[in-house]
Amino acid sequence: MKLKLYQIDAFTDRMFGGNPAAVVPLESWLADSTLQAIAEENNLSETAFFVPTGEGFQLRWFTPVREVDLCGHATLATAHALFELLGYAKPVMRFDTRSGPLFVEKQGERFAMDFPADPPAPCAMIETLVRGLGQQPLALLAAADYMAVFDSEATVRAIRPDQTLLAQLDRRGVIITAPGDEVDFVSRVFAPKYGIPEDPVTGAAHCALAPYWAERLGKHTLEARQVSQRGGEITCTVREDRVMLAGSAVLYLVGDIHI
Repeated sequence: MKLKLYQIDAFTDRMFGGNPAAVVPLESWLADSTLQAIAEENNLSETAFFVPTGEGFQLRWFTPVREVDLCGHATLATAHALFELLGYAKPVMRFDTRSGPLFVEKQGERFAMDFPADPPAPCAMIETLVRGLGQQPLALLAAADYMAVFDSEATVRAIRPDQTLLAQLDRRGVIITAPGDEVDFVSRVFAPKYGIPEDPVTGAAHCALAPYWAERLGKHTLEARQVSQRGGEITCTVREDRVMLAGSAVLYLVGDIHI
């Protein structure tokens, strides 16, 4: 069996920036063990697999170690592959996922994704998290991930986490965030228990970041930057219980998988 593979840098307009994701089109679902093995072999933070349906596509995402419920950058990469490489002609595409239906709209050179909001709630400080980050946050909140809020972009950039300690926490990962110097807010994301020590750009994390910063800054549309080594940019628009995440993507590689 031969499968097509597209590797796409998401949330960036330049190659070697943003977050690389693999996208594998399928005619029907393979065994979960095969999907996981492909994701492990790719060794990217996410590999996306999709199957056409009557209304759109079923979409699933795998890290090198497990399947996840939601992934923004691999959804953006999949939309880029469908719109730009595989001839999808409608203005909006629908993905059915473990997080419910997701919609992606082509907006010129960018793609806008309609995702469920995941507003975080304040929680008590956790000593393991503080030691894992090496810094005391100004505040700690929790949604799917823990969100540690700091005073400045410089502080967020300077943190060197202890991944072993962060892997002991009971959430998907840890987001660190602060006001940005040139954008509304910046962030970094660590998910060692998912096989991702630091994710370059994380759409799912912005489902929590955007509601928090929208309320704090009193605005519904925000410009965000994830300040990982590769870096990436996301425009976030909060609409009640949904978050629109808009960004660009760049094709890096087209190849074949032989199984």
